[in-house]
Amino acid sequence: MDWMKMPPLASLKAFHAFAETGNVVQAGALLNVSHAAISQQLRALEKHLGAALLDRSGKSMTLTADGEKLARALHLGFGAISDAVADLLHITQDRPVHVSLTPSFAASWLMPRLPAFQSEYPDVPLTLDPTPALVSLRPGGVDVAIRYGEGDWPGLNSELLLQSPMVIVAAPALLKGRTSMTPDELSQLPWLEELGTTEATTWLAQQGVEHGPRAGRIALPGNLMLEALRAGQGVTVTARHFVEADVKAGRVVELFHEPSRRGYHIVTADAPLRPAVKAFVGWIRRQASQM
Repeated sequence: MDWMKMPPLASLKAFHAFAETGNVVQAGALLNVSHAAISQQLRALEKHLGAALLDRSGKSMTLTADGEKLARALHLGFGAISDAVADLLHITQDRPVHVSLTPSFAASWLMPRLPAFQSEYPDVPLTLDPTPALVSLRPGGVDVAIRYGEGDWPGLNSELLLQSPMVIVAAPALLKGRTSMTPDELSQLPWLEELGTTEATTWLAQQGVEHGPRAGRIALPGNLMLEALRAGQGVTVTARHFVEADVKAGRVVELFHEPSRRGYHIVTADAPLRPAVKAFVGWIRRQASQM
């Protein structure tokens, strides 16, 4: 297709509207412009094509043979476009809100609150994808990611949802009654890590411990990691929010506290959000504000 030879879209729309209504006033109302604007576009289209599309000899304008030919083509073309757009809008409206989040956040924070969302938005389907892996946010894919960090992800919109520093915790049974240990002493114990992360090794290295956990390291999903933590199967690094109740109840001991401004963020692509996605983001934001 030679786009340089194509008339302006505004002229084609004006002609199509006139062909549908047979009247410049009604065509203008259809496109929300004045009838004078319609007349101007019709003349511009004829000039561009070098053909008479309208017979102006009578009391009212009618289509010439060339005008009829173009009108039929535009009816088919704009009709196909209209049908495709309607189908896409329908697909977009029906597509679930795809949320990527870590398993620990899903199990400890979101899942207990989901019945409230379903009650408030019964017509908005959700797809939860619990994974620690970073995912791409693109149209037709993941709509929202809940991610831990400082919120400085380039090319994305991020909003702090829940501020929570990282803590090093273990169950009293594993610590054998001790309430404090050095990083090197902790490295002699087994450690638990969420799948897809290296938080244990990273934290120990930051504390000057050159080797990893001496007694082994187990990687498992976030919700299972927290259960194993409470059962005394290992030391772990986790967001403090997820173990606050356990610390207060004495089920786990907080050994180190890493002060920072990091936390869980709502992350979306730098693009307009679908109404269903807006509903979910607004709801999760309200849930956090009520804490």
